[in-house]
This record gives sequence, C-alpha cells and structure tokens, in this order.
Amino acid sequence: MKNFAPTKAEIALLQPFAGLALAYIHVPTTAAEFASATAEIKAAGVVGFDTESRPTFAVGEISDGPHLVQFALHDKAYLFQLHHAQGHPFLLELLQSDAFIKVGFGLRSDSKHIRAKLGVQMRAVVDLNTVFSMQGYHKEMGVRAGVAQVLKRRFAKSRHVTTSNWSQHKLTPQQMLYAANDAYAALKVLEALDLKREALVFMGLPVVAAKNKRWLSLRDVLLKLKHKLLNIIK
Repeated sequence: MKNFAPTKAEIALLQPFAGLALAYIHVPTTAAEFASATAEIKAAGVVGFDTESRPTFAVGEISDGPHLVQFALHDKAYLFQLHHAQGHPFLLELLQSDAFIKVGFGLRSDSKHIRAKLGVQMRAVVDLNTVFSMQGYHKEMGVRAGVAQVLKRRFAKSRHVTTSNWSQHKLTPQQMLYAANDAYAALKVLEALDLKREALVFMGLPVVAAKNKRWLSLRDVLLKLKHKLLNIIK
C-alpha cells in the first residue's frame, strides 16, 4: 500500500515547528571547544545530522562543499565549520564513529560530498528517506514533509537562507537557526517514530545486515573498558 506525504497546502495550515533557540546553538572555533563538542556528541547515542554547502549557480560549476556539518542533540546543536582546520581531526572522528547514530533526511548526497571532500566514509548513518520508503511512501519525504507527517508541525525553510553563502566565516543568526534545526528536526522525527534500534536500516549496509548489526552504546563501551581494566589489574 502506498502512502502519500502531506501537500504544501496541508503543511501551510500546521502550527510551526518549535526548534532550538539561538542560545543553544554552538559553533566551536578552538581545539578545546571542538574536543568538548566531540565528547558530548559521541555520548549522545543518537544525533540529528546534516550538512550545508555554498550553492552553485553557474552551469557546470561543481560544489566544493560541504562547508558546514551539523550535529543536533536533544537540547543543543553544534555547527562544525570546515574552514577551521583544527576541527578536522574531531570531525573525521565523528563521521567515522560507530559509537553513536547519525540520522537525517537525504543523507546519501551528504555522504557522497563528504567522501569527495574529506576522503572518509560515514558510518552509523540512518537516512529517514529510507525509513519512510519502507513504510510505503512513494517518494523522498524531506524534512518539511517528514515533520508535517510525523510531528504535525510546519518546518519553515527560507530560500534566502538555504541558498546563502555557507562558506562565509561568520554565520548569520538566520543561518545558524536554520542549519541547527534542519538536523534537530530529523532527530525529533526519529524520536516520534519510536523505532527500536534493531529496526533501523543503516546506510551502506544491506537491510538484513543492518538490522542484525549490534551497535555498541556508550554504556556498553564503558563496561567493556571496565572489564579490560579489571583483567589488567588481576
């Protein structure tokens, strides 16, 4: 049975999505700030994820993005700007980590651009478009339709902001709000779907393999480390 996403007219009637306020959106600039952000992100278990790139307008022009990578937690978001070279080791660690799940909409494209620019393959990634496809939706949902369908809220997307210069060194408040909440909305949709971890399909893995793969939680990792230390002491 096919399901259909809400129409633009239906979405327009909904109450706005309540996203993160500017005070809860952080942009690390120093090695210490990147290290602190990385520790929090890895400990979160599941985070909303997205990227932004400076748009291209000329025919044949190829984007050199992403220029911004977003991680949204339950109560805050971190925006990693790629022009900060000191943040690259932390970003690469997060992208390749199995310690936490990254969830978002349309992440196949993001993954391709990350691989082209940074030379790494993202791990532990759940694309919500795949989740909705498995539920019978006949085309890609996207964040606006996903938020409307699951949360019954209207996610505002301004073309002026989405097509702005994401490579500029100082982001505007409007860019920060949009980028953070694009990732945050994906996290809230996954929470509302209330799927068991075993039911998630991870990008890059066959469906059966993804469902059977056991992802270690932070608690599991700490328990393993504790047992190793006890064995060393003995």
